[in-house]
Amino acid sequence: MSDYNSNIQHPTSNIQVPRHVAIIMDGNGRWAQARGLPRAAGHRQGAEAVRRVVKAAGELGISYVTLFGFSSENWRRPESEIKELMKLLRYYLRSETAELHRSNVCLRVIGDRSAFESDIVELIENAEDLTRPNDGLTVIMALNYGGQADILQAARKASVDAEDDLAFEAHFKQSLMTADFPDPDLLIRTSGEQRISNFLLWQCAYSEFVFTNTLWPDFDKAALEGALAEYAQRDRRFGGLKHSEG
Repeated sequence: MSDYNSNIQHPTSNIQVPRHVAIIMDGNGRWAQARGLPRAAGHRQGAEAVRRVVKAAGELGISYVTLFGFSSENWRRPESEIKELMKLLRYYLRSETAELHRSNVCLRVIGDRSAFESDIVELIENAEDLTRPNDGLTVIMALNYGGQADILQAARKASVDAEDDLAFEAHFKQSLMTADFPDPDLLIRTSGEQRISNFLLWQCAYSEFVFTNTLWPDFDKAALEGALAEYAQRDRRFGGLKHSEG
């Protein structure tokens, strides 16, 4: 779903905020290393940052937040780290779902669930079912997600259903894992890295990018507001011209 006029009015100011913000949450390991702590401590602190940012996004009037929680490439990490990440995922889904529901947040998960153990899949499904009726902020967690795989699976489905090029495009867009959501207006990546790492490749065709040196465990409402302020200075033309150039 694309929406080229997707800014919304901040509820308490004249600032235009993006409707949909996607975030690559990077820097947990470096945060821990800088403090002489195990990487697991960085991931735990990163989970606290998720809580802060979800709360801040709702307060700032953002409608959708997509968080890159675990990529399809992250399985290459050491087995001990993956176990810690799965433990943290279980803990987050068990401890936070009720609070998200009380806050009128809708939680959705995109990605290939087949690689996760059955109890994690059940926790994801229960969280989605409980929060599905909520009409406040929508939080989309990308778990075992890869942008290239998303495009490939959508193309396979569309090629079966489509009768011509126009139908193929329509079926393709509806087959993406994000078909129910508008494309991101803003993509934020923390920790100073300046790449999108196979995240929402199709969907970010016209997104604005903000790269910040802040490590994810230190990211908070002020950091989010800083990214929104930078976004507000951008001139989004979607391939067209400025009004003064028309």
